[in-house]
Amino acid sequence: MKTFSKLVLAVSLAAAVSSYADQKTLIDYFQPMPIRSALTTNAWGATNVLPRDPQNGLEDATMKNWCYWDGSILKAADGKYHLFASRWDQAKGHNGWGSSCAVQAVSDNPVGPYVEKGLLWPTNQNGKGHNVTALVLPDGRYAVVVSETRPGTVFVSQSLDGPWEQLGTIRVNIEKWRASNEIIIVRPDGQFEMFGRAGRILISTNGILGPYEPQGGNIYRDIAGLPKRNLEDPVLWFSGGLYHITVNCWSERKAFHLTSPDGITNWTNRGLAYNPDADFLRYTDGTVNHWNKIERPGVLLENGHVAYFTFAVLDVPKDQERGNDTHGSKVIVVPFDGAALDRDLQPPADTNAAPAATRDHAYGISGPGAKHNAKWTNYNSQCTGAAVKAGLIPNLKPLIPDTQVRDTDVILGGDGNYYLTGSTGADIWDFNSGVELWRSPDLKKWDYVGLVWSLAKDATWEK
Repeated sequence: MKTFSKLVLAVSLAAAVSSYADQKTLIDYFQPMPIRSALTTNAWGATNVLPRDPQNGLEDATMKNWCYWDGSILKAADGKYHLFASRWDQAKGHNGWGSSCAVQAVSDNPVGPYVEKGLLWPTNQNGKGHNVTALVLPDGRYAVVVSETRPGTVFVSQSLDGPWEQLGTIRVNIEKWRASNEIIIVRPDGQFEMFGRAGRILISTNGILGPYEPQGGNIYRDIAGLPKRNLEDPVLWFSGGLYHITVNCWSERKAFHLTSPDGITNWTNRGLAYNPDADFLRYTDGTVNHWNKIERPGVLLENGHVAYFTFAVLDVPKDQERGNDTHGSKVIVVPFDGAALDRDLQPPADTNAAPAATRDHAYGISGPGAKHNAKWTNYNSQCTGAAVKAGLIPNLKPLIPDTQVRDTDVILGGDGNYYLTGSTGADIWDFNSGVELWRSPDLKKWDYVGLVWSLAKDATWEK
């Protein structure tokens, strides 16, 4: 009876995952924000963003000097996080963005607090720059791209600490092209892909400055369920074998998530990415902030998956932020379970295989200390300890590379495959999404099936 019950559980979990994963959209993968300092109401901002943590991201805590916008994070070799953003005089209100300058801030933690280090290029047009994004070039140099308030311009440096020098202006083979909301990534094939407000995929095979060639027209017009007007602030990245875009429709106050297998064609609308009215900007104690404007997203990838989103946020409508008041804008950082998103977007597993004879093979392989860091991932090559050195057991390798898994159980299913359940996350001893399922024909190669029980949607007392 015990064997039959476990088999029914495994088959039921496997059958449930496809329909459940299909119901999730990108907004479901945002994680609670760790509290870097005490949440407080003694901060600028409307009541909809209070109490909040002033040490999340980048802000002028006094709101006497700067409004901050944009937000793009790169991690340095020394472990520090560099956030690239724009700022302008808060006395000008939100409409001061047209005079914004590009700045850099540094933190020991990806969430913050970030300490501003000043203008990136103070002697070049007095630091002018907006729509600030950053990336690592194939030759190891760092690049910052700005648009909107000046022609699409690239600055480069050998070090994240600078100095930053202007490399040149981006060239595009489109008549009367205007740079706005531009984001550039290096594709896995080494080419450069650029995407912006105009909604056109642009590819360069000759470096970051181009010339970029259009790969067709506006991609939005052929995507079902996507608004066709008032789309802005796209962010573009590659993970889990797919190219991803989130794009915001300011008139509907919703952002949408799009994917493509090649980054050029067959873009699919995956549904809601984020929404200012949703309760997705929450802290680990359950407190929720509702910023009136959530724009200019950026992504920080770790181990090939999105680990954090950045957003430029404003506490009131733009026309109500007039300067020299208690309102303003800042950059926030929100944890994100990109590994789970990428797994859930994989083609569903075939759960219709004919049943076979069963036998009871159940054993746990979990244990404390499985932190997701460089030391842990190095265990992919070998795990050694006193028992190994004594010759009692051979060197052990993790079943699922580069992934923390806890509370595991393995059984042999009626279809002849082995099924493993467990929980994963950026730090599984702090937070995880729920129970996940893997399948293997030989106990060696494990394929991810999906999240089959969610803390967010299925839990009751477990929360």
